[in-house]
Amino acid sequence: MAMWSVAAAALALAAPGARAQVLGSDAAACTAEQGPAILATVTGLKDRSGTLKLELYPPNEDDFLAGDKDLAKAGKFFRRVTVAPPPSGDAAICIRVPRPGRYALFLGHDRDGKRKFNFWSDGAGFPSNHKIGRARPKLADALIDVGPGVTRTVIRAQYLRGLGGFGFMR
Repeated sequence: MAMWSVAAAALALAAPGARAQVLGSDAAACTAEQGPAILATVTGLKDRSGTLKLELYPPNEDDFLAGDKDLAKAGKFFRRVTVAPPPSGDAAICIRVPRPGRYALFLGHDRDGKRKFNFWSDGAGFPSNHKIGRARPKLADALIDVGPGVTRTVIRAQYLRGLGGFGFMR
């Protein structure tokens, strides 16, 4: 019996996030494998305060990180899923996609709960996991190709780390 427990524990450590509950209003699209959808595993959270939001944008510079009302007024696609961070571990967030193709994906950690990005306290992340630094995030870092099923990605959250700008918590 003890040998089975050791093996089960080793298997759990070898597959981080494998048991994470899929969060968000679109969770059924990922748990039932009814894509197209993106299942983003979010790692490196600074804390469990506020909310996490996953936002999907058209894959071009003009629309990337544009306001959702501006995109809607122009008849362009935008989708947001907002969840509370899980009490521990990684967050697995599902977001539906209208059709297979290329999109820009943004993760925001709204730590202060004001629903507007606070450079000094909030976190951000993208599928490429390149360090954001002090510059505006690049579209290339946010691009993700989505197939007909569930596309999986891991996003490491980044936070302001002094004069070097945004970086990983370690």
